[in-house]
Amino acid sequence: MIWSLFHSLRRYDRSRRGFAGEHLGTAGLGLTLLRSAGRRRSMFGRLLSMLAGGALLYRAASGRKGVRRFMR
Repeated sequence: MIWSLFHSLRRYDRSRRGFAGEHLGTAGLGLTLLRSAGRRRSMFGRLLSMLAGGALLYRAASGRKGVRRFMR
């Protein structure tokens, strides 16, 4: 069930149109989560913030129209 949800979300993401500044906003949110990870009280909260922030930064860099396209 989780894999089918994951695949349907990926299909939706590939089919939709991007918008200006999408990756900049994603990178900013990822950096915000990484920065706030140190202020979390619980170890689980820190880990979750770091994982989510890292995933968003990766998405911003490697997404459909992300930073990676400039490095080709």
